[in-house]
Amino acid sequence: MRLDKATALVTGASSGIGEAVSSHFRREGARLLLTGRKQRIDNAQPEDLYVPGDLNDEAFVADLARQAAETFGTVDVVVLNHGLQASSPLADMAYDDARDVLHSNLLSAFLVMKYFAPLMPAAGGAFVCVSSRLGMVGKPNEVLYSAAKGGLIMLAKGAAIEWAERNIRVNVVAPGLTATPIIEASFQRKGDPEAQRRQREAQIPLQRLATPDEVADAVLFLASSESSYITGAVLPVDGGYTAF
Repeated sequence: MRLDKATALVTGASSGIGEAVSSHFRREGARLLLTGRKQRIDNAQPEDLYVPGDLNDEAFVADLARQAAETFGTVDVVVLNHGLQASSPLADMAYDDARDVLHSNLLSAFLVMKYFAPLMPAAGGAFVCVSSRLGMVGKPNEVLYSAAKGGLIMLAKGAAIEWAERNIRVNVVAPGLTATPIIEASFQRKGDPEAQRRQREAQIPLQRLATPDEVADAVLFLASSESSYITGAVLPVDGGYTAF
């Protein structure tokens, strides 16, 4: 699954799944354009181009695409890994918070797709959207997040059909609960972190969390020529959670 000389944009690249995806792509020979909200990230390498910014800002996304064109010419792969999660009962969620969740998970993805699809070469390219198991099933207190991640799935499916004639493939990875620094920190905030972990793992048929590398493996597959006849697909990486 070599990505020699391919150029890839990875959003949300500063930690967790995004960091693992960047590492996998770098290992396979890709040139990396990375972005995230942090002003700098420790995992970026000298050969990478890291551009911090807010993907909710259309002017920033347009400028990011301009920098990509000037630096690399074309972009072969785009991994949409950024997002925002907010837990709250539906009736208690403030409108501004709901809007932020929808913008950060869905509308920002639309902006990146809009500005980066024209940069893909004539031979085609690949978008891989990182959604969530909660984009496929509902869950109390996660209603807006589920709506946004479900919307991301439908955005990908529609784009896959619209761009098929250009050989631009658009697919989705839907991770389950993954052992990222954010999730690990959430366990630590509980009175009994290990009990919280066991309780969450008990909800998963494989009885454990995913690792970021396991999710990155799925992203790499959908980004590579190994999946050249796959588009508009949703690949759950959730230990069987959505098999119920």
